[in-house]
Amino acid sequence: MAEASEEMFETALRRGELDLVTRPRARAARYDAAQGHIVIDLVSGATFSFPAHLAQGLEQATADQLAQVEILGAGFGLHWEALDADLTVDGLMAGRFGSARYMAERFGKGWQAEAAA
Repeated sequence: MAEASEEMFETALRRGELDLVTRPRARAARYDAAQGHIVIDLVSGATFSFPAHLAQGLEQATADQLAQVEILGAGFGLHWEALDADLTVDGLMAGRFGSARYMAERFGKGWQAEAAA
């Protein structure tokens, strides 16, 4: 395994700093039981929500399980410990509610073309 050089470290640091200001990140997340939605408040001030039953690992979850959503790291991901489910904020906002296999099985083979449009 190659050792990381100072240049590689600096490049990674700059990329991380750029991600913090350009990628969507969660400031808060909660389950809205009345709507059946996971609601994500973003650091930008915007709010994004999606029907919980669309997401891989959340399809059969109870309201109590869905309410136990946690924000990962700097806000790039969401986690449900009891469900062993993890989703990325930018993936959700791009319409990716799970793995490529899950999306193809759940939404059909054309989901990638539709999501890219």
